[in-house]
Amino acid sequence: MKIKDIVNRDLVNLSNCEHEPIHIPGKIQPHGFLLGITLQWKIDFCTENVAVYFDISHTQMLGKDFSEVFGSEAEDEILAYTNGDEFRDAFPLEIELLGKLFQINIHKSDGIYILEAELLFADREKLADAYKQTIQFVSQMNKTTSLKDLCALVAQGTREITGYDRVMIYRFDEQYNGEVFAEDCREDLEPFLGLHYPHTDIPAQARELYIRNQLRLIVDINYEAVPIYTVDDKEGKNLDLSLSILRSTSPIHVEYLKNIGVGATLTISLIHHGKLWGLIACHHYSEKNISPEIRLAAKLQGQFITSQIDIRQSNDEYINAQKTILALEQLTSLDLPIVKESLEKIIAAPQLLEIANASGVSIISRDKIFKNGLTPSDDEILNLIEKINQKEVVEIFSTNNITEHFPEFAGNSNFAGIIYHSIGSNGHIIWFRPETISEIKWGGDPEKSIIKDSNGLHPRNSFAIWKEIVKNQSSTWKQYEINAASQYAHTLHNQLILIMLSEEEEKYRNQSEILKETNSELENINWISTHDLQEPLRKIQLITSKMLSEIDVISTESISNSLEKVSKSANRMSGLLEDILKYTRIKNTRDTLQEVNLNEILEATIKEMSEAIKESNAVIESQNLPEVHAIGFLMRQLFVNIIQNSLKYASPDRAPKITITASQEPVIIHDLYKVYCHWVRFSDNGIGFEPQYQASIFKIFTKLHTQEQYTGSGIGLALCKKIMQAVGGDIYAEGRPGEGTDIIIYFPCDPADTLLPL
Repeated sequence: MKIKDIVNRDLVNLSNCEHEPIHIPGKIQPHGFLLGITLQWKIDFCTENVAVYFDISHTQMLGKDFSEVFGSEAEDEILAYTNGDEFRDAFPLEIELLGKLFQINIHKSDGIYILEAELLFADREKLADAYKQTIQFVSQMNKTTSLKDLCALVAQGTREITGYDRVMIYRFDEQYNGEVFAEDCREDLEPFLGLHYPHTDIPAQARELYIRNQLRLIVDINYEAVPIYTVDDKEGKNLDLSLSILRSTSPIHVEYLKNIGVGATLTISLIHHGKLWGLIACHHYSEKNISPEIRLAAKLQGQFITSQIDIRQSNDEYINAQKTILALEQLTSLDLPIVKESLEKIIAAPQLLEIANASGVSIISRDKIFKNGLTPSDDEILNLIEKINQKEVVEIFSTNNITEHFPEFAGNSNFAGIIYHSIGSNGHIIWFRPETISEIKWGGDPEKSIIKDSNGLHPRNSFAIWKEIVKNQSSTWKQYEINAASQYAHTLHNQLILIMLSEEEEKYRNQSEILKETNSELENINWISTHDLQEPLRKIQLITSKMLSEIDVISTESISNSLEKVSKSANRMSGLLEDILKYTRIKNTRDTLQEVNLNEILEATIKEMSEAIKESNAVIESQNLPEVHAIGFLMRQLFVNIIQNSLKYASPDRAPKITITASQEPVIIHDLYKVYCHWVRFSDNGIGFEPQYQASIFKIFTKLHTQEQYTGSGIGLALCKKIMQAVGGDIYAEGRPGEGTDIIIYFPCDPADTLLPL
């Protein structure tokens, strides 16, 4: 019978170091021995060191029945143990083999029972002691709230239970770079807490083994590996030691541990949702072994962490999440009018930043940008939206490293992280976070984690703290922040839809009003053309007809009087036609509104009407008038008509006096579906009018007095009404019979008025 060892002697190089077959080393650590037994209970694999424990060599054992070497009683005891699956993983089998007491772990691999035996601990801790320590730990664990506090407690508890010099809770990031998240160590040791280690320190195949085998023990880092031998009966024969307790470690890992001065290690895997979340890494600076009870108690420490990760992380985020939820509730409960100006109140609300814990935010609607906080320039925002659209983002996009997706924005510290949300076909909302320059302390240069020399590959031998400065990144967006931003984006989208519908309704209402007024105007114009225009025409016809019939006898003086009457009638017709032309030329001009200083308009009006004012001995007093959103030449026409109206209807008992007052600051004036921001009041001491005529005096050609009492077409105040409608404002009159008249005009809001309490 030919016997061979299965030691893996393949060289590790740069092309295969990440695929080093560490699960089939073909050798074990020397603090125990290993047997590979077939399903027929023949010894097919055996470590060379069995001779250390028994008076029989590995060559003598191989190929024999297990019972032939160790007796049928031992075989029956092991068979009974292997049938008790619920106990096999927790407690090793205590058994006597050839007069010596051992603790045995057994598992199956590729149809082979792998039996690993260690001498029974003579002074091992009792299970009751480990149980007592565990109960104490659970009691303390319930007093912690955060994940970091729990991990710190586990590090302390594991060190107390195991007696290792240093215990670290090692947490992985998304790329499997590690961070020492918690630590407990001897006072004389340099702490590693907070240090980071590159993913190459624990390569992919090692992480895979940590998932499969959750406890890993190296008793003496300076051990000499013991080869495994087998019967040479087929090519490529090997033994998978993934679940082995005694499996020999990768030479690169051993050298790594020697470089940091470690003498023995215990590693416990922390598995969360099927992934390797982290490790409990225990270091001792001399050789050290621990009993099965202590191994089990240490393994339970890992179970405590993994069972609490979701709960503790949720608890860590709970307070901030509650603040976000409160801000979202406050923001969505704002009492907002359904007008586009409401976006000014939204963008100014501090809760808009708080829902995502952002430093800046911008809303883009109908090609207008509203901003608050620390934001990019308007051009950069528009460029960013264009780039996001080119990525064909359907609705939402978030990142804490904008340059990773859009390198052209590198160097702009105003924003490194964004949450973007589309809000309709032409709307966007973006939350911003600035660049957060962070310093990461690595346990050695991560770029030099593997060193190549003439003798092959080696782990780094320098673990001096190496600092890395990370730029172009913001703090990471939490999921609850992204969710809150998304929820409010939908709320804002609905608000914009309501505003659009309201504007369409207002447009329809205005068009209906304009149509109604136009029909009324047409009726009035038709009436004046058939009545007021025909009356002077009839006079002209009557006078000229009489003159023609008396041409031979009429005197020169009579002809002169008749022609004067004809001229007056013709002038009246001309005035009526001119007023009608003025009235019909006034159109809706809201799209061309601009800032108009009413003080300048009043000054020009008084100058233009100086003769009429002087002839009437009128006094005009005025406050400072505001700047309004209107059209200059129409305002002059408006002021002229209002002042002319006051002079025309002055009281014969007193000199005319006109007092002009106005709002000094923008104020909100609600009138049904309209909102106004400024008012101006013209108060005179004229004859006034009865309250029942309050609305009718603004109708075209409406006159409260006869032509003989007061001349004119009755179109002046109708012109005023139409002018204010044209600029989006309104006009009202209040009459006090015998005392005077107040004319009040209201002006629309300027979209740039951001100080308004909407």
